[in-house]
Amino acid sequence: MPATTPPTGPTDAVTERAPRSVLVTGANRGIGRAIAQRFLASGDRVATIVRSGGAPDGVLEVRGDVRDTASVDAAFTEVEAAHGPVEVVVANAGVTRDGLLMRMTDEDFAEVLDVNLAGAFRVVRRASKGMIRSRRGRIVLISSVVGMYGSPGQVNYASSKAGLVGMARSITRELGGRGITANVVAPGFIDTDMTQALPDDRQQAYLGSIPVGRFGHADEVAAAVHFLASDDAAYVSGAVLPVDGGLGMGH
Repeated sequence: MPATTPPTGPTDAVTERAPRSVLVTGANRGIGRAIAQRFLASGDRVATIVRSGGAPDGVLEVRGDVRDTASVDAAFTEVEAAHGPVEVVVANAGVTRDGLLMRMTDEDFAEVLDVNLAGAFRVVRRASKGMIRSRRGRIVLISSVVGMYGSPGQVNYASSKAGLVGMARSITRELGGRGITANVVAPGFIDTDMTQALPDDRQQAYLGSIPVGRFGHADEVAAAVHFLASDDAAYVSGAVLPVDGGLGMGH
């Protein structure tokens, strides 16, 4: 039999790619900061929309409020002028207003949904305009294990984070044929200033419910986001990727 010709193309070599325009909301601390730094380290041009300062060095910081459509539009216009059309958007900005159901006010419920769910919608809607024109894009929504698992005292937060799943899957069905993916990353308990401030007994109780036996690191969430935004994830859309040490298995 004649010898077969081996396939041509890249093997172990890392294929060079042009820097992308990446926008991460709420990159001034915690998980958002780690995500921004991950994209920056891989050579992308990274911007963030924040209400107050503190973005990592090298990240273009644009002031804006995800609760306001005009503010989001102005922020995107500024980012586009500096970095070009946004090719990767990570909706990470979020707030909590915890309280038991019977004591939760309309304002506490509405504010959390306005930032966490409607805010993500405003950001993604604005980003989609450029993505549709260029027929490519990556949308990653930062949810939480609480969105599927539930948590007492967090009816508003859990509702907002669960809503992101329906948003990503609807976007996938609407824009999937245009080279645009939309996925959700659902972190569990991550080692941040918030978890470090918890009393020791509360931390131990949380740790006891995590099969892996430790809190996660913000860098581990950033790695999952970076994968979903990569060329390798072109066939992954409408997915929920937990980064929770097994806490929410089956949810």
